[in-house]
Amino acid sequence: MSARPHRWLLGGRHYSRAASLALAAPFLVLAFVTFLLPLGSLLHESLFLPTPTLAHYERAVTAPVYLRVMLRTLRIAAIVTVLALLLAWPLALVMARSTGLKLAILVASVLLPLWTSVLVRTYAWMVLLQKNGVINQMLMASGLVDEPLKLLYTETAVVIAMSHVLLPFMVLPIYSALRGIPDDYSRAAQMLGASEWATFREVIFPLSLPGVTSGCLMVFLLALGFFVTPALIGGPQQMMIATLVSQQVREMLDWSFAGALVGVMLAFVLLLALIFKRAVRLDRFVGSA
Repeated sequence: MSARPHRWLLGGRHYSRAASLALAAPFLVLAFVTFLLPLGSLLHESLFLPTPTLAHYERAVTAPVYLRVMLRTLRIAAIVTVLALLLAWPLALVMARSTGLKLAILVASVLLPLWTSVLVRTYAWMVLLQKNGVINQMLMASGLVDEPLKLLYTETAVVIAMSHVLLPFMVLPIYSALRGIPDDYSRAAQMLGASEWATFREVIFPLSLPGVTSGCLMVFLLALGFFVTPALIGGPQQMMIATLVSQQVREMLDWSFAGALVGVMLAFVLLLALIFKRAVRLDRFVGSA
């Protein structure tokens, strides 16, 4: 009687630990070399250079100027997440209910920005928002304003530009969740007497929550570490944590304090991920495996 083959040789979904490790090894090595090793080195410097100390972390969480930068980063990231959600959900719903050429055009409109450099898109917003830019020219031509408005180098400009750049990361998860909702659910609710608003509130939106939560978490975390757009559009008064870390490394040459700033934000992100894991149970919406 032949020996029982390993599960990973059967063509099913289950693999042995050795096979799983072998398949994941290239990614794990790449993640270790390009992410974990540099991050660990930076955190080591923040704790042990020049001597073992927590002074850098105390400075990061007690100095008012750095606290303002961190709070500003959290505020902008939250606003961008909410704005992206408000813009993305209706678009994702239209995409989920579209077919053929219309769907192809909508999907292309969402994906094409991802194929364009963030730097290029940021410079495009600078052209639109500058004092002699397209938006100010249109406002003055329409008679709504008598002189150019200060749109560039403001927090509003940062929020608008970041929302535009990160919008696809909100649209795609919500679209995927909405696409997976059978049309029979809406028809069944309406046959039972539910109005369109009740159907949306009780059926469509709850079933889209896995995509909503995934998109919100993704956009919020990406916004926390955004660098190019806030640095170019925001200016010194709208400095965010990534720009501050870059300043400490490139201008002040204070790698230890930069590592402390990274450590504080990393601790916050890990705490947020833990809260998200405990508070949001996706199996309530998609069912347990």
